[in-house]
Amino acid sequence: MAGNLGCVIVAVDGSEESMNALKWSIDNVRLRPGGSFVVLHAQSPPSITAGLNPRAIPFGGPSDLEVPAFTAAIEAHQRRITKAIMAHALQICSDKNVNVKTQVVIGDPKEKICEVVEDLHADLLVMGCRSFGPIRRMFLGSVSNYCSNHVQCPVMIAKGKSC
Repeated sequence: MAGNLGCVIVAVDGSEESMNALKWSIDNVRLRPGGSFVVLHAQSPPSITAGLNPRAIPFGGPSDLEVPAFTAAIEAHQRRITKAIMAHALQICSDKNVNVKTQVVIGDPKEKICEVVEDLHADLLVMGCRSFGPIRRMFLGSVSNYCSNHVQCPVMIAKGKSC
């Protein structure tokens, strides 16, 4: 690939596909002097992770006093997951002797990835493709599809065997 790229963002979510996308980037993308790889993880907010709206809990559910503890527990769990994801990504980079920058953002992954791409004026976004199948994709949407249609830079989607 051309060696004139200044900022390449690789979005990782812990999946094998996203880590393969990171490996592909390191092996195939050449940066210009002073350029950088940015390993980005977008952590979903607790309400998305839990799949519920705390204000819409039906009768018999947790009281208003219990919801903050529930949210705090989810946030702590997500921080542990994020730390593990970033450690795995950084180990891949270390194994290939590549220095990278890292960034973690909290929010809807597809929106946050697009925001970071715009904020950093990225020259390329690299993502993995997780195949959810048509039904799950209809309800969950495809982050890679959304990003490829909403960012201004080229997007490289590293497809796995199931995509």
